[in-house]
Amino acid sequence: MAPSSPPAAHSPLDQKILEHFSGLVVRKDLTTELKQNAVVPTYVLEYLLGQHCATDDPTVISEGLESVRRILAKHYVHRNQAELVKSTIKERGTHKVIDKLTVELNDKGGFYEVEFTNLGLKKVPIDVDFIKRYPKLLVGGIWAITDVEYELPTDPKASPWQISSVKPIQVAGVNHEEFLEARAQFSTDEWMDVLMQSVGFNPEPFTRRGKLLTLIRLIPFCERNYNLLELGPKGTGKSHVYAEFSPHGMLISGSEVTAPKLFVSNANGKIGLVGYWDCICFDEFAGKDKRVDKTLVDIMKNYMANRTFSRGIEQLSAEASMVFMGNTQKSVAYMLKHSHFYEPLPDKYIDSAFIDRIHAFNPGWEVAPVRHELFCTGYGFVVDYIAEVLKHLRTEDYTGLYKPFFEISSEVSTRDQTGFEKTFSGLMKIIHPDGKASKEEIAELLEFAMECRRRVREQILRIDTTFKPHDFIYRDLETGCAVTVLTPEEQQYPAFAGLRPIASPAGGDAPEPNPGEGSQGSAPTPSTPKPGADPSLPSPAASGPADDASEQPDPSPLKEHHLVVPENSKGWSYRRLFGDYLRGASGIIIRDPYIRAFHQIRNLVEFLRMVNEITPVGDEVTVHLITGSDQESMEKQIENLAQVQESFAGTSTPFSWEIDASPNFHARSITTNTGWKITLDRGLDLFQWFEFSPFNAAAVVQEARLVKGCEINYVAID
Repeated sequence: MAPSSPPAAHSPLDQKILEHFSGLVVRKDLTTELKQNAVVPTYVLEYLLGQHCATDDPTVISEGLESVRRILAKHYVHRNQAELVKSTIKERGTHKVIDKLTVELNDKGGFYEVEFTNLGLKKVPIDVDFIKRYPKLLVGGIWAITDVEYELPTDPKASPWQISSVKPIQVAGVNHEEFLEARAQFSTDEWMDVLMQSVGFNPEPFTRRGKLLTLIRLIPFCERNYNLLELGPKGTGKSHVYAEFSPHGMLISGSEVTAPKLFVSNANGKIGLVGYWDCICFDEFAGKDKRVDKTLVDIMKNYMANRTFSRGIEQLSAEASMVFMGNTQKSVAYMLKHSHFYEPLPDKYIDSAFIDRIHAFNPGWEVAPVRHELFCTGYGFVVDYIAEVLKHLRTEDYTGLYKPFFEISSEVSTRDQTGFEKTFSGLMKIIHPDGKASKEEIAELLEFAMECRRRVREQILRIDTTFKPHDFIYRDLETGCAVTVLTPEEQQYPAFAGLRPIASPAGGDAPEPNPGEGSQGSAPTPSTPKPGADPSLPSPAASGPADDASEQPDPSPLKEHHLVVPENSKGWSYRRLFGDYLRGASGIIIRDPYIRAFHQIRNLVEFLRMVNEITPVGDEVTVHLITGSDQESMEKQIENLAQVQESFAGTSTPFSWEIDASPNFHARSITTNTGWKITLDRGLDLFQWFEFSPFNAAAVVQEARLVKGCEINYVAID
């Protein structure tokens, strides 16, 4: 394969990264290209790329790529070529190999033995000095460049294989002061983009909230004893960070772990994974069919709360963070109406005491599925470098950095406050590692952290009635203004969010439902909207013609109000947002200066289809668009709008349009001749990018799409 050439022009951000972090960055598409031919962790490839390609010089990159390919071809062990590599070692007497090494103690012999994962060699003796220097060899193993020698021993029982050197694949060290000085050269937005590129994602398609939802996955690497839960659909890259990002993290199947493997073996006193790794991620954690050891759950509850576990009568402690990743099958609205977010978990983990130890619940359903366009082609840190930075930050404590500006309501429980403070501390370390941020930036991270902990708490209330509800409120010390933090799903589905299904506390009998509260499996009783929720927002039950009329709430009179559509949420459609206010109109005017690109005109067509569907048979509603244009796209725009006009000419929704060339045309609105004006800060462009395929639900069902955060005002006009 011919060496890749760099992009024709670097982005300003790439140039800035190269300037301030010279020698510590790599082009991420090079990693992707090499990974196609070598099944090794990303940090292994980027370690090699960092040695040979940490530059923007095309010649050096080409030569460096060839060097990395030669190293991988010559020294990386493919399983199907293991015998060839063994032969090479025998014939030459010694040879370097890149492989994963795992060490065990030979109890009877009193010495240590290595197993090579790909090479297939087992029971190879290794000097105890290597074990003392690299203790992770004993727990989970490490990737390393190893000199393996072959010599026939005089003792036929001895191994002919010998190890003369072991060099773990990781950076030697990090100058933290230099890191902070370089970080200071970037704005907050720029730094978040640098981190997204370092994780391997192109930041452009992500909203700011989308970036936070991705970066929260890094907190377990920089925050000691941090417990994170993320549930969401398949294919959103939940486990990518934990499998590829850091040599200090361990990804294991949730069904493969045992108490001795995780904590300590009472038989031999061997400390488990928590004693050696900064972060342990349980992948595929959800699943009702998984076998779970109740003893393990009990030990985990104690460890997650107190950092301690027992070996007989001896108490031990560790600092490993716990991450639980799993897939969901149901929509958010369905889970809120009929059960709770923890329903996909094995039954033994649906334990309020266990779940209450979770510091943050990251809503995986807000994360877009991983697709080709999301992968980064620019520059990012060699992942091992940023992994070492985060490891260093584990020694810092940023939990109180919000206190000069804000105070927390006294009704918030200690465990809730600990939860969101640890999330806040982790986000500060990642985004503002020097601990310096503006009041507005601190408020953003504090509110996001409180939201993630509130999601944990609100769902516990659905499974254990012994827990009492309370609001999450913080107060601005300067203005005295109090902010009640709600999760996006509470704001989006206020009628469902307050439900308390019948559920049994752990080990107890099912309590009697409280009067007026909905029960699992029955139609919901709308609750009193919580502070910040919009009481006039139509519920999801009224959002489509196929809904069961018996479950729809009584229609309420239309009224003026302000609606905030949460960023990265689903369940929104033109019908839900506009339908009630458009019914009965015979004329509609859309003012939107940005109906130009293909997807924007497609949005217009979907709006027209919605109006057509709500128009009674025999009636007609004229829709007129006033939009803007530019010289580059005007010709195609006019052609497309003319096609739309022609295609809707024979329907009950005749369409017309005009172009407003005024340079001050910015406001976006929908006005009806029945006296309503709907102002939209994003116009009809509400939805994030999705794959336009006839087999993709998002292509035909608006509620299946992620939305951009926006604000909408419904105003009565004369």
